[in-house]
Amino acid sequence: MPGGRETPTPDSERARASRGKPEPTRPETTRPLPHSHERDGETEQISDAGLHKPPRKLTVTRVAARRSIELTERGFATFQRAAKADGAEESGLTALVYATMANFATDAAVAVALANTLFFASATAESKTKVALYLLITIAPFAVIAPLIGPMLDRLQRGRRLALAGSFAVRVLVAVLLIFNVNNWALYPLALCMMILSKSFSVLKSAVTPRVLPPGIDLVRTNSRLTVFGLVGGTLGAGGVAGLIASVAHSAGALLFAAVLAGAGCYLSLKIPSWVEVTEGEVPATLTYHGDDSHTEVLDATKAAEIQPSRRRQPLGRAVVTGLWGNGTVRVLTGFLTFYVAFVAKATEHRPVQQAAMLGVVGAAAAIGNFAGNATGARMKLGRPTLIVLLCTLSCVAAAAVAIVLDNLIGAIVATLVAAGASALAKVSLDAAIQDDLPAESIASGFGRSETVLQLSWVIGGSMGVLLPTDWWKGFAAVTAVMALGLAQTVVSYRGHSLLPGLGGNRPQHAQQEIPGAHGAGEPAQ
Repeated sequence: MPGGRETPTPDSERARASRGKPEPTRPETTRPLPHSHERDGETEQISDAGLHKPPRKLTVTRVAARRSIELTERGFATFQRAAKADGAEESGLTALVYATMANFATDAAVAVALANTLFFASATAESKTKVALYLLITIAPFAVIAPLIGPMLDRLQRGRRLALAGSFAVRVLVAVLLIFNVNNWALYPLALCMMILSKSFSVLKSAVTPRVLPPGIDLVRTNSRLTVFGLVGGTLGAGGVAGLIASVAHSAGALLFAAVLAGAGCYLSLKIPSWVEVTEGEVPATLTYHGDDSHTEVLDATKAAEIQPSRRRQPLGRAVVTGLWGNGTVRVLTGFLTFYVAFVAKATEHRPVQQAAMLGVVGAAAAIGNFAGNATGARMKLGRPTLIVLLCTLSCVAAAAVAIVLDNLIGAIVATLVAAGASALAKVSLDAAIQDDLPAESIASGFGRSETVLQLSWVIGGSMGVLLPTDWWKGFAAVTAVMALGLAQTVVSYRGHSLLPGLGGNRPQHAQQEIPGAHGAGEPAQ
């Protein structure tokens, strides 16, 4: 170059400038790859402004929403694992769990929907005629029908899945009809239909459960699992949602929600595997015991193969009958509390908020007691189930007596807590006795018959809850007197005797199968 000077270039100028002070340029920035944070050290470079949109600003609302979604997904995954644990999905128990949850949920939604209707309007006791009419239309027919449900369904040899689904399908129709009849007397027979269909599902479920039993767990744990899932996912979950809906859309909205739940239950019932229909070789169970009298012949074990199973009967043993008396006594108290507390709330509190608070506190006590009873029963070693039933019955009578002395809401809460826990634990013990007492071919029928007895006992208690005066001490005094008789029969049966011939503990611990009819009926069937 002329003069030996180097002509500066833009690059050399920039180099010298860089040695002096940094060029005032926008620094490069990085941001994580989409969806979360940095992955394996890889980052995305943003060299120029405007080429990429800036990341969304994290706000408390967005963080809370994202966290809620994560917790919901995690909770649902945990729920599914629990429902499918111990081989329940392969055996068909998971499908029955879902259908049972739908039954609990439908009952809860209907109960919420009827809370502010004519269903409890007669609780003010201003008109004895209204109370009597309520009992005549709702409780009395169910008391007559309940003893017939078990034997009728016990003879159902095919189509039990359809019967379960049918109990839901009819409830869809009844729920829709209730929407248009919540303020007239048609409400009562429709409510009766709901009660009958719900109890029919319970009886059918008891007969189906032994057929979906996983190989790793017994009937006691299986029934506890069904109850816990029903309470948590059905009663508490659906009941809360129904309460929110009722606060916005009133009873009609809650009934519509109940119809949707019943429709889901119909679908879920049909998902139960087909092998629950297999009833070949089953021997029906019976509450009565005749022994070798003039009308009944005890089956000779060597000739069992010659007598058709449908012609035999399997009497329940002493432990099961004692358990039924004890459980029935406890169910009288739970049925009584179901109606009585609501009627007292209507009669003594005129503000809806106070009424809801009373029912809410008692309902919470029932849920806590039921959950605790089932959880305890699932973990206990039930070596002497009959003794556990006896103690549960005694505790319920004592709790009802305490409620008489307290004569207030606190007494009702204590009685509800004890009754719910004792009812769950006594039922688990009864299940253990049935499983130990009956042969495999009679277990399903035994569960169906026992459930029928318990439902009838609940109806007796519910009837008392409707008829008795709405003074705390009077109501609990009457129900305690009835329960004392049940406790006496339970104690006598436990000792091998009975106050009622044929329906107590005056029978073997494990009774042999019988053949109804005169002696000589044990000849081979033609």
